Amino acid sequence: MLKIFLGFVVFAAMAMFVIMQGGDSLDMSGEKHGADAVHAPAEAASAAAPAASGASADASAAK
Repeated sequence: MLKIFLGFVVFAAMAMFVIMQGGDSLDMSGEKHGADAVHAPAEAASAAAPAASGASADASAAK
């Protein structure tokens, strides 16, 4: 029983620490769909796209 209580206290302390560190920027509303969804910046997505297409071209050339 003591181990369960101690585990709960440790878990609660870690959760409170994370919540306190997040401050105002912490979003606990769950999944977002539609206009509310926040996506990665366009620069990051476009920079990753050529690398991914190059890797798939190399894979198909190896066949």
